[in-house]
Amino acid sequence: MTAHPSPTPSAAARILRGHPTDPRWARPALLALLLVTAVLYLWSLSASEYANQFYSAAVQAGSESWKAFFFGSSDAANSITVDKPPAALWPMALSVRLFGLSSWAVLVPEALMGVATVGVLYAAVRRRFGAGAGLLAGGVLAVTPVAALMFRFNNPDALLCLLMVCAIAAVLRALEDGRTKWLVLAGVCFGLGFLTKTLQAWLILPPLAVVHACCAPVAPRRRLGQLLLAGLAIVVSGGWWVAIVELWPAASRPYIGGSQHNSFLELTFGYNGFGRITGEETGSVGGGGARPGGGGGGGWGETGLTRLFSADMGGQIAWLLPAALILLVVAVCVLWRARRASAVEQAGQAVRAEQAAQAEQAGQRAEFLVWGGALLMTFTTFSFMSGIFHQYYNIALAPYIAALVGMGATLVWRRGGRLASSVLAATVAVTAAWSYVLLDRSPDWLPWLRWTVLALGAPAALGLLVAPRTGAGVRGETPVRAERPLRDGGPAGEGAPVPDGVPVPDGVPMRAGRRVAVLAAGAGLVAALAGPVAYTLDTVGTPKGGSIITAGPAVRGGMGGPGGGGFPGGRARGMWPGINAGADANGNGNGSPDGSNRGSNNGGNNGMPGGAPGGAPGAGRPGQGNPAGQAFPPGRSRGGQAFPGRIGGTGERGAGRTGGMGGLLNGSKVSAKAKALLEKDADDYTWAAAAVGSQNAASHQLATEKPVMAIGGFNGSDPSPTLAQFKKYVADGRIHYFIGGGRGGFSGPGGGRGSSSEISSWVEKTFKKVTVGSATFYDLTQKA
Repeated sequence: MTAHPSPTPSAAARILRGHPTDPRWARPALLALLLVTAVLYLWSLSASEYANQFYSAAVQAGSESWKAFFFGSSDAANSITVDKPPAALWPMALSVRLFGLSSWAVLVPEALMGVATVGVLYAAVRRRFGAGAGLLAGGVLAVTPVAALMFRFNNPDALLCLLMVCAIAAVLRALEDGRTKWLVLAGVCFGLGFLTKTLQAWLILPPLAVVHACCAPVAPRRRLGQLLLAGLAIVVSGGWWVAIVELWPAASRPYIGGSQHNSFLELTFGYNGFGRITGEETGSVGGGGARPGGGGGGGWGETGLTRLFSADMGGQIAWLLPAALILLVVAVCVLWRARRASAVEQAGQAVRAEQAAQAEQAGQRAEFLVWGGALLMTFTTFSFMSGIFHQYYNIALAPYIAALVGMGATLVWRRGGRLASSVLAATVAVTAAWSYVLLDRSPDWLPWLRWTVLALGAPAALGLLVAPRTGAGVRGETPVRAERPLRDGGPAGEGAPVPDGVPVPDGVPMRAGRRVAVLAAGAGLVAALAGPVAYTLDTVGTPKGGSIITAGPAVRGGMGGPGGGGFPGGRARGMWPGINAGADANGNGNGSPDGSNRGSNNGGNNGMPGGAPGGAPGAGRPGQGNPAGQAFPPGRSRGGQAFPGRIGGTGERGAGRTGGMGGLLNGSKVSAKAKALLEKDADDYTWAAAAVGSQNAASHQLATEKPVMAIGGFNGSDPSPTLAQFKKYVADGRIHYFIGGGRGGFSGPGGGRGSSSEISSWVEKTFKKVTVGSATFYDLTQKA
């Protein structure tokens, strides 16, 4: 008889069915996970409006000018760039070009990056550990609070997270088959990551390079050659843009924001590079350096191994961090012992099946080393860096934690035995107890949840611990690539394949002990994810805006301040005595110098002072504050966004008011009259207006869709333009208005050479003041 080949399945069938070796439930479960993730990240997305207006203004500029698109300029007239490379802006700018300027056009690409990251993580974990492990890893990532925060926001971290997961997935493929193309692809991802957030993209390069050099299934000389080619790919994919910018005549390109000498290399290795480690970031919000009272980290929180478990950071990322570390250590030890045992056995008998099993275990061990190395390198850097460190940076850890939880739990479950049961029980117990601690930091928010977590976690841990003693439990291992064993008998169908991740008793039907283990594992999973899911839902339901954002509810003992660090006694980082520290219910900064004002109101956005030198009343975005007239207890903040000893909440954005800290952290809401004033005859000028600080400029640019010059860049501390250059622009009739109420430049520790204070003083003395509502403008075409 002639055997007829099976018909090739259609593309739709392949999408719905997935890989032929996967169980039938795997692909529908993956599609459901991706759908739920998409809904979660897209839900009420427009409530955050333009999110971080600093980047949204650059997106708008890039949609109007290809030159601004290429350089990442803050405005279409190309006065200055943002303080990052432009790759993260490009997808959003293309979206705005296609669909017009709106919050959806800006933020939807970020949400889709989140869905893609979950999908790539699933695929990377599934290859060696099965669909169950991939689904668990993807689900954990999707509901990590800081991931839900940043995949709904327009900072560069969303794209960076996707690129890092893609890079690791490519490295794992190279470790699997030894092909060079996968390592080159990983290099391209690292290069694009550099164009997204400079040197942070290379944090995990050392552990990945070491693992490949030691574990790749090719000869050592070939490994070295592959690493060199990957390095070349990094240089080419990340260096082409840098070379063009550095070779481009400075006079015909925008100033490089964040640098003090108009150099991208200076920005890379200084403000965005080693300055983040040492705290010496010239031009930053006060720089780093020593913190009053010791502790390191300047105003960005105390450094040390417990930093990411602190009140500010714990609820963002640390829910499953202890579990990931436990499972990493156990998995590496188990797989290393298996490697030694196999070597001894093969000395007496060369068994092909044993060789295949050993190769599989070696691959699994390498994967744990890759994900674990990435986690430990990032964790250590974040824990001890003294420079600028925001809570949302922790999204970088989210996929590493998720992968280790999915892989580790699956590996331990499959291996079975009392040791495995003890490990799983301990992991569930530790996770439940730690979740209780994190939830207890917000005692008035869902107070029943922390007790529910304990009520589920304790019996789940006990069930996992005692299950093996009842006769079944978690026994038997099902290798992913080996032929799956068949379940004995039963009405479900004799010979039915066992799904991935479900252990099989050794030749006996399922019994009560096994049911106990399965139920206990399910309860443990619910207990472990209840806290982060609740935090994530709170994050999704709360509009976010400004430069400093956090996930979840208010926390007790949050340090807050710029990026999660505050000063003892309620003094803010980068602020000095006599500065307003707070806002009344109308958004007016009326705090006292000692930081005793703890009033917070509806819409308190950043928990930053309402006023600053040369500043105006604070204004926050609605939705992140406390109900009007209510205040948080001393030292407590909304998601860690205020200072110890007081709440410096900014008020609901009023028409024309400058945002928190004089517009450093968020722009103002532009009234209809102010918008009409700026739009009048705007096409006759290169810039409709100029404002100190990028956030102040951004809010007016987004309202009018006309170029607005950001004097001094993000912090108002960059020397762009100089006073002489600004006077020439005015004399040439290129700027119509100067927007008053800005910070007047930054002049504290770490401040740069900016001339914004000089420009502000010159304008106020020289030109006619125009008041529109509560907003102040200066007409640069009319003398005072």
